[in-house]
Amino acid sequence: MHAVTAYFRVGPAQNDHLPALRVALGVAVPLVVLLLIDRIDLAAFAVFGAFTGIFGRGDPHGIRLQHQSGAGVLLLTAITAGVLVAKYDAGPWAVVIGSVLVGGLGSLAADRWVLRPPGPFFPVFAFAGSASIPSTATIPEAVVTAVLSILLSLAIGTAGWLLPGGRSGWPGRRFRPRSPSGHLSANAVRYALAAGVAGGIATLLGIGHNYWAILSAIVPLAAATRSTRLRRAFDRVSGTVGGLGVTAVLLAVPLVPWQLVLVLIVLQFLTEMFVIRHYSLALVFITPLALLMSELAAPVGDTGSLLADRLVETVIGAAVGVVVVLVIRDPQKV
Repeated sequence: MHAVTAYFRVGPAQNDHLPALRVALGVAVPLVVLLLIDRIDLAAFAVFGAFTGIFGRGDPHGIRLQHQSGAGVLLLTAITAGVLVAKYDAGPWAVVIGSVLVGGLGSLAADRWVLRPPGPFFPVFAFAGSASIPSTATIPEAVVTAVLSILLSLAIGTAGWLLPGGRSGWPGRRFRPRSPSGHLSANAVRYALAAGVAGGIATLLGIGHNYWAILSAIVPLAAATRSTRLRRAFDRVSGTVGGLGVTAVLLAVPLVPWQLVLVLIVLQFLTEMFVIRHYSLALVFITPLALLMSELAAPVGDTGSLLADRLVETVIGAAVGVVVVLVIRDPQKV
């Protein structure tokens, strides 16, 4: 009974509107600009670059800049690799192999730099999404869009330094304590294995969106303990079900591009408002956000099949994530 009541309990607010506004602004500005210059086909790369603003949400300005800079490097590398995979039409197995590499190496980098949120989820999302979402953009256009979006997020993240009292939040270089090297290796193996197995299963089944399974497999792994990782896998599935309902409603309405952009901005804001307080509730907004991003790049034909694919791949990925959590445990302290 306690587990049931805990599931429906939303954590206390922690000035969530401030980081939510920063991230939403980092998404809104490039999307509006792309809309005005009639290059909405670049929207996905702008959003992936804007993931930079998600990092270091509770840090002072100087620390936030350090962590967001590291995240920006990871994201830009992932986006560039994804665009290359897409442009050379390397196929779904290249997405799987690339996700394994980004997952493993990104985990090591994120752990060594002590990024928050932890883990390589966003770099893997940026890589696999860039490699899978149809786009008519050239490689330089996609990369430049991502770079400008990353720089904007860095500027927004440090803009508070200009306000009265902001400079007091500009300490010197300071990182959180790092995990032991054994934990870093275990994390990297977990991410790489989960990405490879989930992506491989989805590809063999021919569902068509293998990166959805990959993301669902790796997202539980960022939690701190085995029990919270298992809870995160359950949240992933239950939240996705609610998010698919919201997506079905939104896709049933014939939205024009500017309306889609507005909806994406609102969904990004709501995601950041609740992602710390209740992950399953945040997924009610994350799911349509991800699917509508694809809608901007390439309009959906069969909505029913799209939603069914998302659910099936989410279940596959979450199941793989659970197995990986149970099989590969954290090294014992000595």
